Amino acid sequence: MPLAGLLLGVRTPRSVSAMQCEHLERARRPLQLRGINLVPPPTSWHACCCSLCCCSPELELTTHPSIVRSYQTKAGQVMDTRTSPRPVKATRVPKPNDPSSSSPSTPPRRVTAVLLSSSLVAIVVVLAALCVPLLAPRLPHTLREIFTSTQHWRVSSPGITLRNPVVFQEPPICPKPQQRVKFKGTFNTRPERSMALADQAKRVAAEFDFGKDAVNKAVKEFIREMDEGLQKEGTELSQIPTYVTAVPNGTEKGLYMAVDLGGTNFRVCSIQLHGNTTFSLTQSKVAIPRELMVAKTSKELFSFLAKQIELFLKLHHEDHYASTLTRQQTGGGSISEEEIFNLGFTFSFPVNQIGINKGLLMRWTKGFDIQDAVGKDVCALLQAEIDELHLPVKVAALVNDTVGTLMARSYTSPGKTGTLLGAIFGTGTNGAYVEKLNKVTKLTQSKDTGDYDKSTGEMIVNTEWGSFDNSLRTLPNTPYDVELDEKSVNPGIQMFEKRVSGMFLGELLRLALLKLINDPAVPLFADDNSASNDVHSTTQIHDSSAIYKQWGIDTSFLSVCAGDSSPGYRMLRQTLDKDYDISAVSAEDAEAVREIAGAIGRRAARLSAVAIAAIVLNTGRLDKSSGTATTEQKSGIDPARGDVEVADEDVIDVGVDGSLVEFYPNFEEHMREALREVPEIGAHGEKRIRIGIAKDGSGVGAALIALVAGKVASPQS
Repeated sequence: MPLAGLLLGVRTPRSVSAMQCEHLERARRPLQLRGINLVPPPTSWHACCCSLCCCSPELELTTHPSIVRSYQTKAGQVMDTRTSPRPVKATRVPKPNDPSSSSPSTPPRRVTAVLLSSSLVAIVVVLAALCVPLLAPRLPHTLREIFTSTQHWRVSSPGITLRNPVVFQEPPICPKPQQRVKFKGTFNTRPERSMALADQAKRVAAEFDFGKDAVNKAVKEFIREMDEGLQKEGTELSQIPTYVTAVPNGTEKGLYMAVDLGGTNFRVCSIQLHGNTTFSLTQSKVAIPRELMVAKTSKELFSFLAKQIELFLKLHHEDHYASTLTRQQTGGGSISEEEIFNLGFTFSFPVNQIGINKGLLMRWTKGFDIQDAVGKDVCALLQAEIDELHLPVKVAALVNDTVGTLMARSYTSPGKTGTLLGAIFGTGTNGAYVEKLNKVTKLTQSKDTGDYDKSTGEMIVNTEWGSFDNSLRTLPNTPYDVELDEKSVNPGIQMFEKRVSGMFLGELLRLALLKLINDPAVPLFADDNSASNDVHSTTQIHDSSAIYKQWGIDTSFLSVCAGDSSPGYRMLRQTLDKDYDISAVSAEDAEAVREIAGAIGRRAARLSAVAIAAIVLNTGRLDKSSGTATTEQKSGIDPARGDVEVADEDVIDVGVDGSLVEFYPNFEEHMREALREVPEIGAHGEKRIRIGIAKDGSGVGAALIALVAGKVASPQS
């Protein structure tokens, strides 16, 4: 039974069905409804009938579309329900026994019953009609269109004369091809909106495309800046010598300490090297207070770091700490070198390193901005605060986190050729690689050059590739990149990092989503009545949503977007509700968010491949085996086959660390896709590149460099 029939309590004739349409020839005959004839209009159209109400001589109704507009009272006044209850001019309806009427008379008892039933029916009809705008969005498509029509029904009764017959509007449920009636009511036309939103999301996502030609152009520029940075100071790619001229082979032993200031957290570790490529690690971590990241003086930050070292020693090395402290306080003798912890200081910011444990801060990144520290030796700043607390700790080596990643990877995965590159793809991004010593010509030009071992013929170079192409010769530059850079604490620099690192990807997504939210044509998260959300409710963005705040979206959300394969992207929609105060998100909205987030993540991975490809090519590692790519191999960009075996001596080992490369779905696959698109590498060369996670590179790697530094300081050891 149709919906209106249920509301009015009338029975639908067998020949009338709201789910079935008939041509004019089948619909020409009158339909009986409690003694009322419903006569179709004398025009040729596809008719679908629905019993909407029954009528009386005292009732006059007009609907448009699906809203009862007026009714006539017994006093002869018509009340307009659309505006105010003010009486309007009414048409007189003759009474059944009125001599002036030409209609047949009706028995009094019948009139009374009809009047009573008509009044009740009128109330039900009015209430039902008023509810239609609320019910329409939730009705099936076929029933929904019944209430939105351009066709009319003429209502008459054999025993009652109506001067103004009731008129209903009825749409064709099955319209003719290419003549579908478009609904103009209050609910969203979901197919049209969904298609428009999807198209708009694809256009925004396309702005983040970084194709094959762009990749190859960027690789050439990266190689040019690498060579320039090895020859002189003040270049975009800093190419900083680290004075570390040896990499571990997995046989090293000893107990060492390491601290890591890598961004938003400070980590303190003690590492026991077992000498068989394994190690034991004890660590603690604390968040850096925001006020210390922008403190007025460097002492505020470095005294906090020294205090964390003291707390770590008290907790994990209490006996050793207590004995050395007692001797210092009582004057019981000096502390021997063996009792002092050699500490590797991982400092993940640009420094001009002039010795293995000396480095002048060049600039802050990752949200830090303490101008008092710029130009000072960061190792000396930390050592001063350690000495003030009388701790048995010596800052033996200044370590960049990427150098530590390289060292840790080399210790745990030794091979015939060793690890070439250590890279970080996390809060920030950077890389360090093994370079030929004779190419680092600026070492011989500097007066501040420290001591280093020349016998190996190699030195680890810290690229500081976050500043690659600050002049934007080859890097992509969307409106969102421009806005992010302008509102950052260091506009105009670290342009590569702002397109790759985890600190900035979430903000890029936020800016792109705001564009869609503010789009007047197809706004995002503006679904009035979503048929694709769990509660069938209005999508709303709370005023306090993080999407309206700078840096409000964490990059981990991009991983949620890329990894959500649940039906209707339920996990993504729940995250938007729980973490970002956007309720009742539709599947179409979630798909639009996922489209843009995926484009941002894919671009970051392909940009990361630019740096790896440039270093592999510029160091000549690809040519050091029989597996050098030929011309035929260069032209092929087919996906690497899993059944291709690479000899150990042909492997080019790359150690990576960071949340992006470890947790973002398909990050490595996107990198490898771009590597294959570089002609000099191709599919075969890409297969030779082994990318592996270097766990605790900033901790274990720093300890290994402290070990190397100790050997340099004490040759007898």
